[in-house]
Formats: sequence, structure tokens, C-alpha cells
Amino acid sequence: MDSLLNPQRPPVFCPGCAHDQVTKALDKALINMNLAGNQVVLVSDIGCSGLFDTFFNTHAFHGLHGRALTYATGLKMTRPELTVIVTMGDGGLGIGGAHLLSTCRRNIDLTLLVLNNFNYGMTGGQCSSTTPQEATVGSGFLNQIEKPMDVCKVAQAAGAAYTARSSAYRKNLPEAIEQAIRFNGFSLIDIWGVCPGRYTKRNKLTPASIEAQISEMPPADGPVEENQRPEYGSSYREKSAAQKAPSPPKTIEARFSAPETGRQEVMILGSAGQRIVTAGELLCLAGLTAGLRATLKNDYPITVLRGHSVSEVVLSDEEIDFTGIDSPKVVLALAQEGVNRKKSIFGTLADSARVFKAREVDLPATAADVVEVDFKALGIRPPDRALASLALMAGENRVLSVEMLKKALKTRFKGEVLEKALALVQKEMR
Repeated sequence: MDSLLNPQRPPVFCPGCAHDQVTKALDKALINMNLAGNQVVLVSDIGCSGLFDTFFNTHAFHGLHGRALTYATGLKMTRPELTVIVTMGDGGLGIGGAHLLSTCRRNIDLTLLVLNNFNYGMTGGQCSSTTPQEATVGSGFLNQIEKPMDVCKVAQAAGAAYTARSSAYRKNLPEAIEQAIRFNGFSLIDIWGVCPGRYTKRNKLTPASIEAQISEMPPADGPVEENQRPEYGSSYREKSAAQKAPSPPKTIEARFSAPETGRQEVMILGSAGQRIVTAGELLCLAGLTAGLRATLKNDYPITVLRGHSVSEVVLSDEEIDFTGIDSPKVVLALAQEGVNRKKSIFGTLADSARVFKAREVDLPATAADVVEVDFKALGIRPPDRALASLALMAGENRVLSVEMLKKALKTRFKGEVLEKALALVQKEMR
């Protein structure tokens, strides 16, 4: 089989760069495996190792620094028949460390070649996660106070089923790469090499010294016995095939006519516990029963059970290009927290706008028509006030009708909850 190297873009590295050796070794491994270019994907990120995808006539994906394994995982999951190979430097490996650990845990069938030259060679020779403590690099003393990472040891601890460590100058590197690619699961080769452009200008490192250092490292020469298990992708497909098919999404038939046309904007201002988000959802469902388009945007603090709760709803018989609301047609002001959160909108309200305000809520100055509602006197608890307000709107045929609201309730609720909700709406209609 012919070489997969791209004659239009021959490999160009600094003279003496180990990456050139790895490029040739990878090409030889692919030739030995009789793989065509359309059967292989090279995934890379930033740095000198990121040039690999341009040097081969294969599929390629070039992404953000440290993120190559995430792209490769997605590719392998969607196209399991492809041979997916990732090239990443020690810089990208450190930046994407969490992605390395996740890939080791999953044991997905892809191969990672770590082009380890102990520094960020492309960007100035700064220390990386593998830089020896005694090295002199472009980032000062930082590497002297950090312990360098043993790539294979970390990968093994995270669950990698295949790890190997090699010099870029070994004659059997093509065979080592081939063995890693053929392994059915996640395989990693930590390939040590020289960076003449940066690292060896300040540090003595040769192929011979690399071999000497590797010989002193913990063994990493193939399958990790304690981590052997089924490959992730095949296990995922087997498990997912046995799952019950999800129910299709509900469809809502457009059976009513909306009382108003054009873009209708409604803002519901309340607090946690008042079911503001549910009311926003109900309003959207009601709009769908009239064939309207609907958007819902919610705002509440991370505490969830405390603080403001705001829902902004847009209903329209035309496409909704922008979901923001600057001057709503209807405002339901049900709690002070929500009003305070959106106090700036009250000055923008037109005199045709309607505000349904809980009696205890204080509003900023506004030109809108304000209707005060004494929910307490009506015996309506705070959790029911948002629904009661929707009923008031429907009773006036403002934005939605009573029929639209009742259909929304029947779509959203069942059983006793539905009965109570319909009874509340009916009560407000009297």
C-alpha cells in the first residue's frame, strides 16, 4: 500500500525534531495495516503536534488546545468503523488533563500518541506538565517547584487499558504504534523526543539519554492487566439497544383562535415557591393550542428555594427572532422580589399595557393600567397566585382565552392536580 503522507504538504519541523520521526513511524504503521485514507481520522489540537492532520491524506479534525480527545470520542461513537488517532503534545495533554482521565475511564477504541518533548515548543519553551524539575525553560522557576507527571502512570491509575512508553528514535516505533491502534479499547503511547527549537538549546537531551531515562521509569509496554474490560463504544451500543424506546414527544393540536394577533409579550414577576416557571410554561402551552409560536425565558437565583423568580413569555403568530422583552403587554406582579428584579421595565410600559398587581406589592411609577388583586382576601395561596393571574388574563381575553388555558392545564397536569387547577380557574372566572 502507498504512503498516506500528503505530497502537497510534506512534513516540516525544526531540524532534528522528534516529531518528524513519529510522522514517518505513523505512516509506516498505517501502511502495514493496509488502511486507506478514508478509513482513518487524525484528530489534533494546538502546537507542533497539531500539524499532523495536514501532513496526511486522511480525514482530519483540528480543534482547541487540550480538547482533541473529546472530538475523537464523538467521532468514534458516531463512526465506529473509522480508525481514530489523536496526536497531542505534552502541553495539550496538561491543558486537557480532565479529558484524558475521562477517556481512560471510558476505554473507547481510539489511540492517543503523546508527542512528549517536555515543553511548550511552539509558544516559547515554557514548562509543561512533564518538564523535569532540573530543566531550564522559558517560564522561569515554575517547573522547579512542580512534580512532573508520569503520563503512563496517571493513565493507568485512571483506568487506561493499554499504555506504552517509547523513544521517538526506536526502530520498532511503527510496530509499537500499530499494536496500539489494533488494541480494541483506549490505547496511549507516551513518545519521548527532542525539541531542538526550544528545549535542547538550554538542556542536554539526546536519543541515548532518553533511552536511559525511560529504562528507569515504571514499565509501560502494552495492555494493563488490571484495566482490561469491554470497549466502551460496543458496550454502549449493546446497552442502548436493549433500552425501551422513548415515547414520542406530545403534539398539541391547534384548535382555538387566539384573542389577539401579532407579538404578545408577558412578564411574570414573583418569588420562589410561587410556581412562576410553571405559569410561564402553561402560557406557552396555551399559545400552542392556538397555533402560536412560543418562547419562554426564566430567571431565578441558584438558591432555587429563595429569591426572585421571573418568566418572560413571547407568543406570536409569526416567527420569533428575538426572545427578549423590553416593554411587555401584560405584567403579573406577584411578589416584591420579582418586581425589584425587573423594576426598570415599568417606566417603559405603554398606557395600553395591563399590570395585575398583588395588593402587598409596591410598583415603580408606570403609565400602564394597574389592576390590584387582593389574593389573600380571595383565599388564594401564594403557590396558586400565578395560575389565578393567568385566569384573570383569560377572563379578559388578554393574550389567551379561557379555552386555551384549560387545554394547557389538561396537557400539563393529570388527576387530582388537574382537578384542583381547573377548579381554581373556574373560581376566578366567576
